Amino acid sequence: MGYHVPTSLGDALEVLAGTKAKIIAGGTDVYPAMGDGPAPTEFLDITRLDALRGITRAGSGWRIGAATRWSDILQADLPPAFDGLKTAARQVGGWQIQNAGTVAGNICNASPAADGVPPLLTLDAEVEISSATATRRIALSQFITGVRQTDLRPGEMVTALHIPPFPENSESRFIKLGARKYLVISIAMVAALVALDEAGRIEQARIAVGACSAVAQRLPGLEAALVGQSHADLHGASQLWSAHLDPLSPIADVRGSETYRIEAAAALCHRAVLACLEPDHG
Repeated sequence: MGYHVPTSLGDALEVLAGTKAKIIAGGTDVYPAMGDGPAPTEFLDITRLDALRGITRAGSGWRIGAATRWSDILQADLPPAFDGLKTAARQVGGWQIQNAGTVAGNICNASPAADGVPPLLTLDAEVEISSATATRRIALSQFITGVRQTDLRPGEMVTALHIPPFPENSESRFIKLGARKYLVISIAMVAALVALDEAGRIEQARIAVGACSAVAQRLPGLEAALVGQSHADLHGASQLWSAHLDPLSPIADVRGSETYRIEAAAALCHRAVLACLEPDHG
């Protein structure tokens, strides 16, 4: 078995160009996925690449290095629009997983129940992808193409996530429903980002649902329906949440039926948006 541990991004990309090495950072997804099957013949360890770590301002937006760990997200001084992502970071396994697992690893694993994906979708995250010859960007909504499938091509790796500017008055929340409170794969999860106008009505809303379709989905119909709504309007709007869930296609398994997941998604959307409108109590 070959095990490459480069100290520069250029060297790492050269390894990818010349091999089929499996990229490893935290290893929290790579090793369990191997199961009883054959191990990769080569690994590319990116843990020593400082260029892939950290959260920094990038113009009027933000850049999150691919090897940034979930515990790094939790400790970072970030505006309220990142609160949903921070909540997701707090629920990605236990402390050991949060100290090892990386943001890029979570999206590259492409699980329908990946905790980081819904809040990143509400942040309009773009994925920076590099090879030895080029760098490109693609929307996160286009990067994950199916269950355990991404748009990565041979010789490419994710190097960063880019968060474009968002309204200064944005609040965000993330709510996850599982069979127990902690250390659980979600039955359904919702991330919401909401910005209010001066009158206290919703000026912009972004809603994303995970674990209820092959790929986590934004709900543009619901987002549009929320514009102009106030906190008082939404308390009794029971039909609003279930009327815009057509993009979802949940499976039925031992953790929940299709009907249960749809009902749960509607309830979580309601709770997440109301929590955004009640920042002191969300």
